[in-house]
Amino acid sequence: MTATTLTSSNRKATSPQWPAEAAEPRALAQVFSRMRDVAVMTRRNLVHIAREPMQLSDVTVQPVLFTVLFIYVFGAGMSLPGGASYTQFAIAGLLTMNLVTSSMGTGIGLATDLATGMIERFRTLPMWRASVLVGRTISDLLSAMVCSTIVAVTGLAVGWRTSHGMWSVLAGFGVALLFSYALTWPTACLGLFAKAPESAMSIGFVLIFPLAFVSNALVPTRHMPSWLRAIADWNPVSSVTSEVRNLFGNPNPLPANSSWPVVHPLAAALVWSIGLIVVCAPLAAYLFRNRTTD
Repeated sequence: MTATTLTSSNRKATSPQWPAEAAEPRALAQVFSRMRDVAVMTRRNLVHIAREPMQLSDVTVQPVLFTVLFIYVFGAGMSLPGGASYTQFAIAGLLTMNLVTSSMGTGIGLATDLATGMIERFRTLPMWRASVLVGRTISDLLSAMVCSTIVAVTGLAVGWRTSHGMWSVLAGFGVALLFSYALTWPTACLGLFAKAPESAMSIGFVLIFPLAFVSNALVPTRHMPSWLRAIADWNPVSSVTSEVRNLFGNPNPLPANSSWPVVHPLAAALVWSIGLIVVCAPLAAYLFRNRTTD
């Protein structure tokens, strides 16, 4: 009887642990299942690009045109402090500007999937709903890597060089790509909010165009009117561009009485990038849930 009592007591003491032990494999299985769903959605977007390569014109043809045109058109009449080369100054800005303008592909792609009913088909599948968003942003990040490579190759062809080591240069591309990935989330929100792909494209152009050009990407901000210089200095594109120039070892002339983002471009770039992801990723999930709920 004593043995039976002890055995029963031991079972009672240990039985609450069984669900916890079983929950851990289930949690891991769920994580792997969601990762698999994200991989499938990423592959789906890449297959679409492979079938219609012209979708990549904004990250393949546009970087070459922008680099050549701005280097030779702006560079012909641009005078930088200390006689610095405009080619060395402009490549970091062209890298950031091309990544910013191409980020609208996320919003347009989501708006197109909603308009064509593709999202409704996904709802019938046993998959993680958010994998549609995550897969889209990851595939667009891969496209941004292609864009960065083309800007670098074109820059080298027109005379751009770096004065820092390989790891510093790779860190510069990393800062630019992080900001590019962060921008995919607000553009995803725009694509989910718009009623049609055309609306997403037109609204996105109105928002992205000043973001890319009212900055130090192509010209120093020191000669801008004071009110416009304040906007340009606090523009996240200026912070990212300044830090990329610093990491590349390229000239980065600063205006007098510079504001905090100009003096601390790395901190500003990270704050902007992380802040956009933290704010816009949950907002995109909320908008996606509203658009796909009956």
